[in-house]
Amino acid sequence: MYTGTTVEPCCLCGSEDTATRIDLPPRAVQLMKHGDPIAWRDIESTVTIYFCQSDWETVRDLVMNTGMSPLSRCNVARASFDLREDFEALLNDVREEPDQRPREERMLADAAETIDTYGEDDHVEERDVVEARIVTWALEDLGELTPAE
Repeated sequence: MYTGTTVEPCCLCGSEDTATRIDLPPRAVQLMKHGDPIAWRDIESTVTIYFCQSDWETVRDLVMNTGMSPLSRCNVARASFDLREDFEALLNDVREEPDQRPREERMLADAAETIDTYGEDDHVEERDVVEARIVTWALEDLGELTPAE
């Protein structure tokens, strides 16, 4: 189910003039501001957050120089993601929750490769490293993904 977002506002200040985006695994919404009510297991896509130019500079400095994640300040209401449709209510049937592990493993492997090749590969930019570090830190903070029961 599409969440209805047509504008990609900055997740920090709400400005509609965004310059940069990063993609996160669905579980990362738990680390974001106002993320508690969102059923992250129902997210069927990556979670994309956007930053205006001035906030991106702050985020870049925070990640690259200080080693801190900005996710706790990012408003999940300004993120972009797809939720699965609620057929359970419509059909009175229970569906299995999507398994997010393959996506997380792929994103973590890509992040590790990005961090390892930064400075050696001309195609890896600083933005890529910022995204990779945020993804890595988020998954480390959240720990192991437990299988759906």
